[in-house]
Amino acid sequence: MPEEPISKSELGNHLLGACDILRGPINQDEYKSYITPLLFFKRISDVYDEETAEALELSDGDKDFAALPENHSFEVPEGCHWQDVRNTGANVGKAIVDAMVGIERANPDTLSGLFSSFDDASWTDKGKLSDERLKDLIEHFSAKKFGNSSYNADMMGDAYEYLIKKFADMQKKNAGEFYTPREIVKMMVSLLEPKPGETVYDPACGTGGMLIEAVRQMDNSRLAYGKLYGQEKNLSTSAIARMNLYLHGAKDFRIAQGDTLRDPAFLAGNTLRSFDCVLANPPFSLKNWGSAEFSSDPWGRNIWGVPTDKSADFAWVQHMVCSMDEKSGRCAVVLPQGALFHGGKEGAIRKELLKSDKVEAVISLASGVFYSTGVSACVLFLRNDKPPAHRGRVCIIDGTEIFTAQRAQNMISEENAQEMLSLYHSYEPVVEKCAIATLDDIEREGYVLSANNYVERRREEIEPPAETRKRFYDLLRQTRKSEEKLLELLSKGGYVDGE
Repeated sequence: MPEEPISKSELGNHLLGACDILRGPINQDEYKSYITPLLFFKRISDVYDEETAEALELSDGDKDFAALPENHSFEVPEGCHWQDVRNTGANVGKAIVDAMVGIERANPDTLSGLFSSFDDASWTDKGKLSDERLKDLIEHFSAKKFGNSSYNADMMGDAYEYLIKKFADMQKKNAGEFYTPREIVKMMVSLLEPKPGETVYDPACGTGGMLIEAVRQMDNSRLAYGKLYGQEKNLSTSAIARMNLYLHGAKDFRIAQGDTLRDPAFLAGNTLRSFDCVLANPPFSLKNWGSAEFSSDPWGRNIWGVPTDKSADFAWVQHMVCSMDEKSGRCAVVLPQGALFHGGKEGAIRKELLKSDKVEAVISLASGVFYSTGVSACVLFLRNDKPPAHRGRVCIIDGTEIFTAQRAQNMISEENAQEMLSLYHSYEPVVEKCAIATLDDIEREGYVLSANNYVERRREEIEPPAETRKRFYDLLRQTRKSEEKLLELLSKGGYVDGE
């Protein structure tokens, strides 16, 4: 156990310190491919040791009993423990790979492909990572215990989220693909209000942050076990999602690796499986996503049309709508703000979506709050069974001025998120911030959802022309007097000719 209490950020910084050892031979955008699997390998070993100690105490030192699989969260075969790698004198990279592969094979139902997903990690390339550098890395991780008695799962998971954010800071260019700012995630989950026992699905789950937040807002209820579903196209990112969920204490979930738009993983016969809560931050305006296949989609997701191959935004929306439970289904999705006003096929699909009366709220966010290339975003909140008072209406929130400015980028603070949530919950118009638009209003605006088309603005007081003229002449007289005074002073000083 740690000698003294340690905060999440301190724990996160210790994990981040491993990057200093990799710096040089390893590019910073590859750090996560080394740090992530090593952290999980160390945690599995530490938890296994804790479980062994508990079983030995329970059985009065019976080693055979302590080694039984039912006494362990994960099986660690002989020779595949962290300590085995730590005691390796040469070919450390091979020892790491062998141990990880051995653990995967021993846990086919839960850990299959988890470590090997990080296929860009060159553990055995001594020209890139010498034995000495790898030993330093192993010793850095060995300095702390990562078991459950040292930190609870939530703290370990949050420290890892902190690490993911730091990785995102290092590579802002494509960080939006795997990291969504925490307060925006919290706000989206708060809109959905998942209840224990309900199913939660993220079709573009990245590192699993939205699923984790959903469980957290259900007070980590055991009823959430077996109710979490996610799909992620990127192989190593899907592995990070699985690790992230494990580190947060989730016991039973399904994370599938694959292309959701071309090959959705969760089916019920010939149709998509449906869920109570659907949420995602899919890649903005994804190109070449498969519009040709979508035009004859075997799962019938092209309910309102087929977007062009230039942007998958409304393909994601339609996939998510088709994934919502017919009665209880709710959906929160992050989109670029252009999705609120673009015409063409996007506009036609948006029109049908609005006419279906599933749109409950739209929140336009401030620019610069995502790591992606400065694209302004919005959150679309949908519900199949809207409350009677909300039917035929849409809450349109202008959150473009609700943010906290920081030196590097804008951010949404907890207070900012709560302000936007309060505007939604009150479902009343607020000057400069919120409008409640009827479907007739929206039809008149050509089914455009931009906040500026609906939110009432403060009227600037217009000064009467006579007063404006008077102020102008008063200022003109003051200017002439000042010029005369200046000329007088310059003349007295001999700087200009007084004539």
